[in-house]
Amino acid sequence: TIVKLQSAIKFNGGGHVNHSTFWKNLAPVREGGGEPPKGSLGWAIDTHFGSLEVLMQKMNAEGAALQGSGWVWLGADKELKKLVVETTANQDPLVTKGPLVPLIGIDVGEHAYYLQYKNVRPDYLTNVWKVINWKYASEVYEKECV
Repeated sequence: TIVKLQSAIKFNGGGHVNHSTFWKNLAPVREGGGEPPKGSLGWAIDTHFGSLEVLMQKMNAEGAALQGSGWVWLGADKELKKLVVETTANQDPLVTKGPLVPLIGIDVGEHAYYLQYKNVRPDYLTNVWKVINWKYASEVYEKECV
């Protein structure tokens, strides 16, 4: 029955949705990865967090504190018209936290960083910002939230 499938659908469907966002959130440096957000998203980050650096520190801290597999997100709350940082466990999509639009999703499951960073998740979180595709996040923000 549907009830029996809900857990598998949430895990596998969430994994697909989350990773699809994650791949779009990454870009090589030569293609703009790591360049700070401009325009309305840059302004919103400054308004809600004080600066991009403060946002990155908050996401790094929350991502590092998450036990086991999961995700740390920058989301836009369309109802409250503000940016939020959230975490989700395992493959739970951001929508499980409310009416949030995922702008940046960072996979903090060990499989995302083990080959390069071993079990040092904070190093991965510090360095992933060098390839974050803010252009894509800005496009989503403009389309969904402005």
